[in-house]
Formats: sequence, C-alpha cells, structure tokens
Amino acid sequence: MKEHGLFAAQWTVIYCIYQNGEMTLTQIWRYLNVEAPTVTRTVNRLEQMGWLETREGKDRREKYVMLSANALSQLAEIQKTIIQFEEESLKGLSEEEEELLMALLKKIDNKGE
Repeated sequence: MKEHGLFAAQWTVIYCIYQNGEMTLTQIWRYLNVEAPTVTRTVNRLEQMGWLETREGKDRREKYVMLSANALSQLAEIQKTIIQFEEESLKGLSEEEEELLMALLKKIDNKGE
C-alpha cells in the first residue's frame, strides 16, 4: 500500500465503501467493527488526501462518505498490487495448505458476526 500512499487501515475504509457504495460514518465503523473516532479520523484524512468525498445527511450530525473520482480511477491498480502481494505471500504453500488457510481465515472472520 505504501506505493499508493496508503496505510492498510485507510485501504480497508476505501475498499469497504467500494464494496458497499455510499455509507454513513456509523455504517462504516459498525461494518468494520472499529471505534467511531478511529473511522472519523481515517475518513477525514482520506478526504484531505482526495480519496473520499463527504456530504451531510438530513441530520447535520450525519455524514455520508463516498469514493472520489480520484479513488475510482486508482482502484484497479491498487487491487492489482494487492493480488500480486497475496500471490507472493502464498507462493510457498501447497494447494492443500492454501485451502486450509482460507478456511481458517473465513472461520476467524465469521466470529465477528
């Protein structure tokens, strides 16, 4: 992520919005299971960096977050970088080990629900 000027936590927020479309800050922190102030700081920083755009909702306290045109134009390249990293990381595993790893990661992910 360094080559794209992003930290992993920032990419997680960008990808969350990419997958789900426009979201409120509350929806983002609930979806990612991260503290609200952390998400607010990350979103504010990504907005300053030009990755996200925000708009107020009906309630002045409600803030909607969406990807900027800049983010949309760079998503394919970032995803390519991530796929290369994942392939490189898994290179030493057998097919059976890779399947076991994926099963374990899914099991860990499902515990949060």
